[in-house]
Amino acid sequence: MDLSPYLEQQKTPLKQALKALVSIPSVIAEDQDGFPFGKAIDDALTKALEIARDLGFRVVYDPQGYYGFAEIGSGAELVGVLGHVDVVPAGSPEQWQYPAFKATEADGRIYGRGTQDDKGPTLAALFAAKALLEAGIPLNRRIRFIFGTDEENLWRCVRSYLQVEETPTLGFTPDSRFPLIYAEKGVLQLVLEGANDTELRLSGGNAFNAVPDLAVYTGPRQAELMAELERLGYESEQGESDVRVSGKSAHAQATEEGVNAITHLAQALLGIGLRAPALEFIVNDLGADPFARAMFGECRDELTGRLKCNVGMLELGENARLSLDLRIPVSVEKDWVVTRLQEAAQRYGFSYQEREWLAPLYMPLDHFLIQTLLKVYRQVTGDHETQPFTAGGATYARAMANCVAFGAVFPDRPKVEHQPDEHIRLDDLYQAMHIYAQALYELTR
Repeated sequence: MDLSPYLEQQKTPLKQALKALVSIPSVIAEDQDGFPFGKAIDDALTKALEIARDLGFRVVYDPQGYYGFAEIGSGAELVGVLGHVDVVPAGSPEQWQYPAFKATEADGRIYGRGTQDDKGPTLAALFAAKALLEAGIPLNRRIRFIFGTDEENLWRCVRSYLQVEETPTLGFTPDSRFPLIYAEKGVLQLVLEGANDTELRLSGGNAFNAVPDLAVYTGPRQAELMAELERLGYESEQGESDVRVSGKSAHAQATEEGVNAITHLAQALLGIGLRAPALEFIVNDLGADPFARAMFGECRDELTGRLKCNVGMLELGENARLSLDLRIPVSVEKDWVVTRLQEAAQRYGFSYQEREWLAPLYMPLDHFLIQTLLKVYRQVTGDHETQPFTAGGATYARAMANCVAFGAVFPDRPKVEHQPDEHIRLDDLYQAMHIYAQALYELTR
């Protein structure tokens, strides 16, 4: 069936909905105003459900505010589409050409935090389902859109959902790259904490899973530090009472594509003889290296590539607190990695606190779901060359059985999630909606 006229009708409403949702700064704020992840995230969840209700979906809001879902169709089996309305912080405003939470349309794109991760793709799938409704296509399985609120942190939203609600029979999350992801690395997030008996005071980073683009130093010997940073070729500026080291943000699954402001500052401080255990751990034990080869060697496998390590946050105040995010190849044992981290932590007098562990995902390429989604992608795009990927990112696909990450970034487009000037091209948004409509049609046969 030709869905083109029905998809065309959804383009303008989809764009308007995306602008409204991106304009809500849904960054986590723990236990704020009685909401588990803050008022802004709850506002985004409420808005997503309002959009779905207006499209004709049956909607449910979790009374505790952890999740919501919207459903259409009938039948005993359930197709799940898992998306999230929370976003990572915007970072430094001066690094954005357009405001992070204004949803600016320019040059055929919409700019703003969440356009690519994950508000845009989730809404593309939602409006794709609306096109099926408008076309009068009978759905032999129900379609349920599950809206998460804590994906960028601890996944408490989807865990809460799975404890009390129906688990989909199969499904996808529109939170990665086309054509699809069939294997995802294990994700380990941890905190090393201990005393800081030095005069050094600094802070950097705002998320475990984002390469920090700013680190601020307020301790002694700032003129010497500036000279060392210049010698090393690292970008920095002298403020009235601080030194600000600049980097380049990137997602922790691609740490090597970013420039880590914290590790640059650590190297420069050690270079002028200012020492602290946290700095020595970063430079000597991790090697200030996105692959942490000083600690783990050439840790990799043929399926998912190298281990990656992101120094996401560092605070040196009365105490030292270092936050790390590791992406571990699917064939590497978690315990092997943890043992090396704990041994190093003990040498520096740090406690090791595991914040999150997401086990790896692997689904064979001949699986029915993969074959169906791959067929749809190829039919719609005509791209028969690009093969399914493996990834270092953690998506909701690993939250339940028979689920994979399916779009919405196309193979020739950059992944700009977690970065300044995050955006989505409108023609890509509309083509993703077309792909999702065909996919939902196939999955409800």
